[in-house]
Amino acid sequence: MISSESIKDYIIFAVKSFKARKLRTFLTMLGIFVGIAAVVSLVSLGQGLEKAITEQFESLGTNKLMIMPKGGFYGMGSSAVLDKDDLKIIQNAKGIRNAGGFVSKVASIEFGNERKYSWITGLPQDESKKIISDISTFKIEQGRDLKKSDSYKTVIGKMLADGDFFDKKVRIGDKLLVENRKFEVIGILGTIGNPQDDSQLIVNLDSAVELFGGKEEYMTIMADVVDGETPSKVAESLKRTLRRHRGLKQGEEDFSIQTFEEMLESFGSILLIVQSVLIGIAAISLLVGGVGIMNTMYTSVFQRTNEIGIMKAIGARNSDILLIFLIESGFLGMIGGAVGIGIGFAIGKTVELAASQYGLEMFKASFPWYLILGALAFSFIVGSIAGVFPARQASKLKPVDALRYE
Repeated sequence: MISSESIKDYIIFAVKSFKARKLRTFLTMLGIFVGIAAVVSLVSLGQGLEKAITEQFESLGTNKLMIMPKGGFYGMGSSAVLDKDDLKIIQNAKGIRNAGGFVSKVASIEFGNERKYSWITGLPQDESKKIISDISTFKIEQGRDLKKSDSYKTVIGKMLADGDFFDKKVRIGDKLLVENRKFEVIGILGTIGNPQDDSQLIVNLDSAVELFGGKEEYMTIMADVVDGETPSKVAESLKRTLRRHRGLKQGEEDFSIQTFEEMLESFGSILLIVQSVLIGIAAISLLVGGVGIMNTMYTSVFQRTNEIGIMKAIGARNSDILLIFLIESGFLGMIGGAVGIGIGFAIGKTVELAASQYGLEMFKASFPWYLILGALAFSFIVGSIAGVFPARQASKLKPVDALRYE
């Protein structure tokens, strides 16, 4: 049985060895620095993004459905369309409390002498507006919101108001030329968190329909599920209803219906795959770091052969020698891991700060305790495993041969 005093002596012995060979110790730990820093920064950003998405979905509730034309991205590039007849069917479907659709397309916007392109979103001004506004987190920061009677008036994203879209800041009362039609700015949205939303213009649905050719074809229809109903079951029932309405067979749907739970699972799966690939790449650095520790420990065994012989001559057992070198290699890994965690923390926070400057508020680094402890434990294990063969070689040296070695 190894006593705590012996372990303490072994640790002191390892620390003295590091101090005596500072440059070699630093170079050995470099691979561990890079690997752990990459893992910690990538995982922390992934965790932060997942947490932000989850919190946003939970704050909105999970009793929402999203109905879109199938194909393309959010219905864009799809030949299928959702129109007023589809909306009425959805509004009157079993388990649906209310539903509303919105129109959104890219259009030219002129202000002063500049002409740029951004999204124009047409929102309904009835009760269904709240479903869409809540999901999209639209909140008025200055001025007022749109009313049903507000033809050719607009609420603008934060980037336009801050001068991050046009060279000149857009103020309340200013006129914007959208597809050669004048719109008066009556309100400014608070920061939503991504450049696309923060540079958009919101107008009345009727104004948007007229602007885009007179067809009320929805990019997406949002629906509220009645309290007590299961969203997934309501979605299946609604799918059957829409198939009958559109004259489609099962499996031939030209539309898709997603629950918020399904969307959250999809986001989680995508994030997990991306993180796994990136961590796999970062793990190569850890492998290189482990090989570096192994080489250093073999060199250390050769350089300290006489020292090993003296320790054995005065009573050190094979297990003592083995443990000394294992602890030394494990500490090389753990110290490298600790420094790597610090670097990873700095990288994560730097990315978070840079993202916030560009309106990407969802990119927040999260450092849960299990990430820190896991990274430390993993780096210690990598170091210990890398030191197994050199430590075994050191423990098997015969005292007489070790003392004779030069």
